[in-house]
Amino acid sequence: MPPPDRPSLWQLIAGAGLPEPRFIADSEQRIHWLDVARATTLNAPLDSFLGKCVLLRTAHQLPTILAAVELDGIASRLILCPPDFPAAHLPAIIADAAVDFLVHDETIPTTDNTTTTARCGLPLTPITHRPAPTQNTEWILFTSGTTGRPKMVIHTLPGLTGPLDDGLAVTKDAVWSTFYDIRRYGGLQILLRACLGGGSMVLSDTRESLAAFLTRAGAAGVTHISGTPSHWRRALMSDANAMSPAYVRLSGEVADQAILNNLKQAYPHAAVAHAFASTEAGVAFDVRDGMAGFPAAYIDDPNAKIAMRVQDGSLRIRSSRTALRYIGEHTAPVMDSEGYVDTGDLVERRDGRYYFVGRREGIINVGGQKVHPEEVEAVVNLHPAVLMSRVRGRPSPITGAIVAADIVLNQASVASNVQHEILETCRTHLPAFKVPALLTIVEKLDVGAAGKLLRRA
Repeated sequence: MPPPDRPSLWQLIAGAGLPEPRFIADSEQRIHWLDVARATTLNAPLDSFLGKCVLLRTAHQLPTILAAVELDGIASRLILCPPDFPAAHLPAIIADAAVDFLVHDETIPTTDNTTTTARCGLPLTPITHRPAPTQNTEWILFTSGTTGRPKMVIHTLPGLTGPLDDGLAVTKDAVWSTFYDIRRYGGLQILLRACLGGGSMVLSDTRESLAAFLTRAGAAGVTHISGTPSHWRRALMSDANAMSPAYVRLSGEVADQAILNNLKQAYPHAAVAHAFASTEAGVAFDVRDGMAGFPAAYIDDPNAKIAMRVQDGSLRIRSSRTALRYIGEHTAPVMDSEGYVDTGDLVERRDGRYYFVGRREGIINVGGQKVHPEEVEAVVNLHPAVLMSRVRGRPSPITGAIVAADIVLNQASVASNVQHEILETCRTHLPAFKVPALLTIVEKLDVGAAGKLLRRA
């Protein structure tokens, strides 16, 4: 069998010559990258995985990372299964992807009689023999699944680790972290940037509170950290001052001006950026000018390495980071005939800048008029008393739907006065049909496992 046409992840880490201080850690373990290259976390010989499709279904992130490092270049496919993946979909996923091995870190029920199981876990076991890489392993990620069964999307390691020409200067002693789970695109991209760039990585962990994670990130000296705007709003309501990062990044949801301003106030010495990425299209850009939206010059730029266009109001992206295709029941191509991915994220141009206004499937129809929840939330969040908000449609016998907003206030606010002020702000910045007809003060708003606001809660 001919050798693969690119180095495996293990080869990249082992050949990087990382010094001992470089580590990866969760709430319970800290492991040096060099130890990852010298040992195994699997209870089965690596030879048994040669050319196999492997589903990684683990409770914790660290064993997943260690197993993925070992199996890249050995397995034909690696499927990173998020911890919240519905068990009811698992048999169909195993059949669609032709899974040979199911790797887990805890006792799990047997899924069927055709899949072999293996375990990964700590502590690491020294390894004396490692088979030579023979595979260009496909990396399979899941979409969020907000409209049904999550889709499986095929990526390549070169696509996942391809250079992002963002001009971000990062030293090798950087300590990265993310609120994302690394089994999702946003988390995996940060993990790969950390380990291949020579830095350390601090993982979030479901076994600890948000305040405990922020404290641990601060103690580890985290310099670069990413998450969704919802992640960051919750952090600002917790103990954000427990850490002092040099670079803060938002992605995954619309970053409105309020959250950008609040993060700059919380971290005055940090560069605050918001990026756009999707599981299918990969990372397109990040913006570091402190303003919501992005410059119109990004669109149809003939010199850009990542091509972008707006068609029918939707942002479309073409780049070397784009996924190859879907697996299973989703037979539609990832990209169109010109190589563009329709992200489904709608944008509007205002005064030389494009602003995200929401998802195509999230539109509220008020008497035939379209309302994007994110656009209304951006205005509601401008009020200094608002910590976060969620805008949804409520049924109406007259207009079909009305706009309703659930709002979390800071502790110093008086609800009756604030509600009036918020409505006045909305009336100033929005057409009448977009102004919330109903404001409800709530104690909290739920965020899903992907870090995004749960809009159907």
